[in-house]
Amino acid sequence: MSNTVNPPKRLAFFERYLTVWVLVCMVVGVAFGKLLPGVTSSLSKLEFGQGSQVNVPIGLLLWLMIYPMMLKVDFSAIGGLAKRPKGLLVTLFVNWLVKPFSMALLAWVFMQQMFAHWIEPEMARQYTAGLIILAAAPCTAMVFVWSYLTDGDPVYTLVQVAVNDLIMLGLFAPIVMLLCGVANVIVPPKVLITSVVVFIVIPLVAGWLTHTLLLKAHGKDWFEKNFLPKFHPVMMWALLLTLALIFAFQADNLTTKWFAVILLAIPILIQVYFNSSLTYLLMRRFKVPHNVAAPGALIGASNFFELAVAVAITLFGPSSGAALACVVGVLVEVPVMLSVCKICNQSRGWYEHRPVVANT
Repeated sequence: MSNTVNPPKRLAFFERYLTVWVLVCMVVGVAFGKLLPGVTSSLSKLEFGQGSQVNVPIGLLLWLMIYPMMLKVDFSAIGGLAKRPKGLLVTLFVNWLVKPFSMALLAWVFMQQMFAHWIEPEMARQYTAGLIILAAAPCTAMVFVWSYLTDGDPVYTLVQVAVNDLIMLGLFAPIVMLLCGVANVIVPPKVLITSVVVFIVIPLVAGWLTHTLLLKAHGKDWFEKNFLPKFHPVMMWALLLTLALIFAFQADNLTTKWFAVILLAIPILIQVYFNSSLTYLLMRRFKVPHNVAAPGALIGASNFFELAVAVAITLFGPSSGAALACVVGVLVEVPVMLSVCKICNQSRGWYEHRPVVANT
C-alpha cells in the first residue's frame, strides 16, 4: 500500500500574482474616489434597505465570490461533520476566546500607550474601538476565497462559517460593548441580520438549488468539469472589484490620514499572524487534516470587514477613527491573508508529516 501525498495545487498565473493585482486595485480605487467623488458618493449610498449600512454593489460582488464555493458543497455530507468536531472547536476557540481579547490588548498597548505621543486621546479611543469591532467579527465572505486558494474542504469551511455566524448574532454586540467599555454602544441588529442574509443565506440557497438541479439534469462529471470552472475567473474579478470599491469609498480617509494608517496597520498585522499561527499549530497538534486546518487558520485570522466597516460607520460616523481602523483592516488583511495562504500551501508537507486520524 503506497503512502502517496497529493501535491498542493499549483496556482495559475493570475492567482500567483494576486497580491500584485490587489495592490493595483487599491491604487485604482483610491484614484477613482479622488477623481470621481460624485459617482463614488452615489455608489456608497446604495444600501440593502434603509439603515442597513450593507452596500449593494459590494454585496453583489461578494455574492459572486461566495456563490461559486457554495456550488461545490455536498450538503448531504454536512451531517457527518459531527464525527469530526476538532477543527471546528479549534476555530471557535480562537475566534471567540482569543482573537477579540488579544486585539483589545494590542489596541490598548499600541494606540493608547506606545503611540500616545502621536495620537490624541479621543482619537486613540476611537481607533481602539474600531480595532475591537474589526476583531469581534469573524470572516464570512472572503474565507471562501482563502479556502479555495488552500484546497480547503468546502463542506467543512461552510460549517465553520455558518456556526461562527450563528454565534456572532448573539455574541458580537456584547463583546464589542464589553471590550469597548462603553455601555451605550448599541450594535444595530439590522446591520447584523442583513449582512448574514446577503452574504450567507442568499448564496447558500442559490448554490444548493443550482447544485441539486444541475446534478440531476447533467450529472456529476459535466457539473464538475464543464460548469464549475466557468466561475473561477468570476470569483477572482469580484474580489478585485470589491477591493477597488472599498478603497474608492474611503479614499479621503486613506490619503489624508496616511500616518494613522501606518500606525493602525501594526496591531492588525500582529493579530493576523498570531491568530493564524495559533490556529494552524493547534490544528496540527490535534491531528486535523490540512484541508480543514488551512481554512480554519484563515478564518481564525481574518475578519468580517464588510460588517465591521458598516458597524463602525453606524456607531461613530464615516469619517471617524473607528471607521478608518476597520478600513485599514481591509488594506492590511487581503495582502497578508494571501501570504498566509502561501505559507499554508508551502508547509503542507511539514503539516502532514504526522499521521492524521479520521476522528477530527
